Amino acid sequence: MARFSDQYGPWALITGASSGIGEAFAHQIAARGVNVALVARRGDRLQAIANDIETETKSRALAIAADLTDEHGLDTILEALDLRHIGLLVNNAGAGQTGRFLDHALDDELATLALNCRAPLKLTHHFGRAMRAEGRGGIIMLASIAGILPSPEFAGYSATKAWNRFFGEALHAELADSGIDVVSLCPGLTQSEFFDKVNFDPSGWPWPLRAGAILSADEVARAGLRGLGRTSQVVPGLSYRWLMRAGRMAPSGMPPWLTERVMRLALPKK
Repeated sequence: MARFSDQYGPWALITGASSGIGEAFAHQIAARGVNVALVARRGDRLQAIANDIETETKSRALAIAADLTDEHGLDTILEALDLRHIGLLVNNAGAGQTGRFLDHALDDELATLALNCRAPLKLTHHFGRAMRAEGRGGIIMLASIAGILPSPEFAGYSATKAWNRFFGEALHAELADSGIDVVSLCPGLTQSEFFDKVNFDPSGWPWPLRAGAILSADEVARAGLRGLGRTSQVVPGLSYRWLMRAGRMAPSGMPPWLTERVMRLALPKK
């Protein structure tokens, strides 16, 4: 814990912290002795989580209500942080839609692009420079299995998560000599509000795929923190690691048409 707070303290900034994986990160990082700044749009929900963290741990917690898709989202965060130094950035906030890309409203896809890619780029650029000046820090990029396997019926989201994955893995190498640890976290299906919103039900999958398919948010956050400073990419869950291994063994990887058939089994019937 002392090593963790020395490398990544005194404050961590966690986006999408009002539920799911982001909330799990907030609790686990605070338990390791690092103060947490929680960012999401729902200020009341964030404040309740911040209060719980300060009751349960010795760490401080700051709730920052901000819309990361807004042009001035970063300014809102910086104003709330004041002089607090961020030693760990968790780019967790994300959104996406299931179904055919051409059936979606263009504005919805552009909002997904802004939240999943533009926002973490801005945050990483700003806080990464401060970390480099200090010669220490950490960045966690929330990618996805969908960023490893091209995912029809989830095309826009899949593409943004591939961006997150490659961005994180490239920075892992690029910033290593600056004392900054970077890891791309690639979970599969995780029980969260996001999981509920995308209307995705894997109960129709064959048992080998269904077994262990839904991860807990705590499990995913633990895997990300465990991989930070040790590797460039983390895939939580044994079943997903086997899936990645099977995909690598195929002559051309897992073909998109097969991924689409698997996806359709978990989407509402039309």
